[in-house]
Amino acid sequence: MDSSAIRVISMNKRRKRAIAGAFAAALMAAVAAPAMLAPGAAFAKGPDSLADLAESVSDAVVNISAAQSAPDRSASGGGAGPNIPRGTPFDDLFDEFFRRRQQGEGGAPGQPPQQRRGGNSLGSGFVIDSAGIVITNNHVIADATEITVIFTDGQKLKAELIGKDAKVDVAVLRVKPEKPLKAVKFGESGKTRVGDWVLAVGNPFGLGGTVTAGIVSARNRNINSGPYDNYIQTDASINKGNSGGPLFNMNGEVIGINTAILSPSGGSVGIGFATPAATVMPIIDQLQKYGETRRGWLGVRIQNVDDAIAEAMSLGKPRGALIAGIDEKGPAKKSDLKTGDVILKFNGQDVKDSSDLPKIVASTPPDEEVGVTVMRDGKEQNLTVKLGRLEDNERQTASLDAGKAPPAAPQAAVQKALGMEFAGISADLRKRYSIKEEVTGVVVTKVEPNSVAAEKRIQAGDTILEIAQQPVKAATDITARMKAAKDQGRKTALFLIANAAGDKRFVALPIE
Repeated sequence: MDSSAIRVISMNKRRKRAIAGAFAAALMAAVAAPAMLAPGAAFAKGPDSLADLAESVSDAVVNISAAQSAPDRSASGGGAGPNIPRGTPFDDLFDEFFRRRQQGEGGAPGQPPQQRRGGNSLGSGFVIDSAGIVITNNHVIADATEITVIFTDGQKLKAELIGKDAKVDVAVLRVKPEKPLKAVKFGESGKTRVGDWVLAVGNPFGLGGTVTAGIVSARNRNINSGPYDNYIQTDASINKGNSGGPLFNMNGEVIGINTAILSPSGGSVGIGFATPAATVMPIIDQLQKYGETRRGWLGVRIQNVDDAIAEAMSLGKPRGALIAGIDEKGPAKKSDLKTGDVILKFNGQDVKDSSDLPKIVASTPPDEEVGVTVMRDGKEQNLTVKLGRLEDNERQTASLDAGKAPPAAPQAAVQKALGMEFAGISADLRKRYSIKEEVTGVVVTKVEPNSVAAEKRIQAGDTILEIAQQPVKAATDITARMKAAKDQGRKTALFLIANAAGDKRFVALPIE
């Protein structure tokens, strides 16, 4: 080996020793100064054990068996199959097996099906009162003819339905135990933070009590399942049969009811949703007291405020809930609220977007007078409104006027603007597009496919009611209203549009 090779080897050894020394020094510094570690690094692996927590709450978590009337599978065959619990991954397998077995035994294929007690759906629930109050999802017990609560010790008790609410998917049951039951309490779901550890307990796939753990992945999720969506999202495994079960924080408090999953397969992929305790607690209280819910009702139809609408209405940024219509028989009709107002605050609470308003209104007691802050004509105004009761409105039967429709106005010449063609409403146009009699304005007769109007989903048969919050009665009003908005220095104009059924919405269109 020549001297150059020896020098290279020697240099490599010195470099290795230097690197090793530097690494050792850095390691010693880290041990000596643990504060230099990344925040939370010592806890990245999670709690050491959840055994004590699971043991303390599991006895309060129950299985729910909800039986419904269903066609008797044994009616078409000679012998009856066993009463297999429904709601498991093996439903199809059992059905096919017993169908073939019954056919092989010479069943009469033309015999009409009989009714039997069956169609058991297995879900979960939890006890909130040791005297026998049990909470679960509404969809777990929906249409049930018989409900059985099954406890961890094997005890089975028939349950009475106290009340249920489909809008937040919750049901309250009562059982009559011989001795006090193990119960759990609700916690403050509003204090839950993304990254907090949670524990889900339930009955996935009908296997019996099962515990899974994870973290809060997100809060205030809207999955478009109902008007009051604000779910807690978690990666704790939630599967079929977990519905109605509790989601616990590390203090053993229920912060949510496991309700839904997002999954292409039907099993957990780490995206589960729980209804927050803050949402269900008032509903549970009402169901216990009255057997029904009592929500506030405003009587307005709203839409979200996007960037274009915010610019057209001088809001500065998208915020609030835009009133697109007012119920003729609703509480808002008796107040100073108007179509085109943007509700910024309701009963002292900020309305960040349109999805906030239904939740705030529903949580406000009926017949209560509340303050409302709106943006109107570029200025904030403070109004008051007395709420009605949502359930009363839902029970009302819609009635149609039997009177004759007023004579139609003569059809005006077709006008063109913004990639659309317009014409004054007429009997012919009303019939062609099935436009309701109470809808008046200017009818859109054509929309160019690649126009901005088409992108905003305006279509032939829609009716223009207002532009820049000024009424439109004739096709010639279209250009006049747009010119007025342009003269005021606006880049967009706010159109109030109704479809053939009379449902209204605001659309901001560029006028340059």
